[in-house]
Amino acid sequence: MDKLYLVIPCYNEEEVLGETAKRLKEKMTALIARGAVSEHSRIVFVNDGSRDRTWPMIEELNAADPIFGGVNLARNRGHQNALLAGLMTVKEYADVVISLDADLQDDIGAIDEFVEKYREGCDIVYGVRKAREKDTFFKRTTAEGFYKLMRLMGADLVYNHADYRLMSRRALEGLAEFGETNLFLRGIVPLIGYPSSTVEYERNERFAGESKYPLKKMLAFALQGITSFSIKPIRMITSLGFLLFAVSLVMLLYFLTVHVNGRTVPGWTTIAISVWAIGGLQLLAIGVIGEYIGKTYLETKSRPKFIVERAIGINAQQSANAGTAGRIPADIGRSAAK
Repeated sequence: MDKLYLVIPCYNEEEVLGETAKRLKEKMTALIARGAVSEHSRIVFVNDGSRDRTWPMIEELNAADPIFGGVNLARNRGHQNALLAGLMTVKEYADVVISLDADLQDDIGAIDEFVEKYREGCDIVYGVRKAREKDTFFKRTTAEGFYKLMRLMGADLVYNHADYRLMSRRALEGLAEFGETNLFLRGIVPLIGYPSSTVEYERNERFAGESKYPLKKMLAFALQGITSFSIKPIRMITSLGFLLFAVSLVMLLYFLTVHVNGRTVPGWTTIAISVWAIGGLQLLAIGVIGEYIGKTYLETKSRPKFIVERAIGINAQQSANAGTAGRIPADIGRSAAK
């Protein structure tokens, strides 16, 4: 029987953690009872440097019931790195892993269909939202625009998919081969190439607490995705440069014509517009190119994406090789009782 691990990144989730753990345990217990997954399946919460009681609550859950495990990162590394930390920590012990958020917005009922798709031979199953009626107009418009923009930029994203997905052990081993520091898992996972499918679900309202993705973080995440998976912005700057060069030749002919005709009245409007337009374009170009250079700089440093301070309840011996995605300490799998 296949061992299913649920991996849930958490950042300041003390308000929802108790209810999330309760509902996930009910779902896992039901799956085990009907023989869909192994009785050794686990629910693993990944604490991403929370400042509240998230990690103590995870330890309490583990002490009360071994079905719960936890991974505590040494410091806050962001959602994508926290998710990767959880996946890489459990990949040696699980046959199949499902990642989802802690806020109960992902429909837990869809897990059954995820498992069915896996049994049909899919190594990766993407959770895809049916619709976005519950989103505000701004959120819906910007989200749909983001996916369309990423497609335009050449990134092979699954439309309306976030990080609610199933991955087999083979797919996780494939993910571990991607060593880039600038993580954008929604773009990386489709590159693995193993058989995949989708499961549609309705996204719920957040159970409690505040969203961890305000507008500022959403914009930063979009920029991360674009610059991590496409060089088209640089090519667009090159094309724009050629266009402006052509315009400058036309303007040169115009100024020569004016000079020959003796109309040498200072054209301050044309000059002002030209200076501001070209100056703004240069700053934009330098910014875009600098973004790529900065990413290259970070990649060459080869810093770990995460460092696991402690892992509990993983239900296996220490892994000899934690993959290329981070550093996992010697106490991996240590239970809270020790």
